[in-house]
Amino acid sequence: MENFSRSWAALRTAVAELSDADFALPSGCAGWLVRDLVCHLVIDAQDVLITLATPADAEPTRDAVTYWEVTGTPPTGDDPLDALTVRLAAAYEEPWLLKFHLDDVGSAAGRAAGLADPAARVSTRDEVYTVDEYLSTYVLEWTLHHLDLIAPLPDAADPPAEGLARSRELLEAIAGAAFPSSFSDKDALLTGTGRRAPTDAETAALGPLAGRLPLILG
Repeated sequence: MENFSRSWAALRTAVAELSDADFALPSGCAGWLVRDLVCHLVIDAQDVLITLATPADAEPTRDAVTYWEVTGTPPTGDDPLDALTVRLAAAYEEPWLLKFHLDDVGSAAGRAAGLADPAARVSTRDEVYTVDEYLSTYVLEWTLHHLDLIAPLPDAADPPAEGLARSRELLEAIAGAAFPSSFSDKDALLTGTGRRAPTDAETAALGPLAGRLPLILG
């Protein structure tokens, strides 16, 4: 729960510190500008609110690792929801409107998460999770998108160290293999999810795992 709160607060702060010009830069998500990514974060925050308000009585069917659908094919932008996100982002017109909306719904999502019982069960995507496991998925989501947000901004602060470490743990569990200790948490996440191609030395260090990368999470 603490990792969720820290990761989300840091990401919202990073958005609040963007200049208007930053919104037109390409983000680390292929095909998306920074403004498109921020619009996606608004949708993510809405999903958190909806899920926390959707209690379930059944036994959990998934956890923070099995939540993810993994493919080796990067998104093309043809997915209807991806395309809708771009159109929605453009409709805001002024960057401050996106900032305002994210701060509004994002703050509410953060408060709802802080008030939720970690052991309670909630439902989303026709699956059941404990609140703790569900929110853990967003530690990885927030951390990756924080890296996407600052990709064109070399002077911006990285995500919290605790979130990077937890996200690496989750990605290694998803992969079923550990990244070499020579990889920083940030480099493991960037190369593991295809946000950066590994160097020749990194590929050699990865060994058999290199042939299974990137892990595209959906």
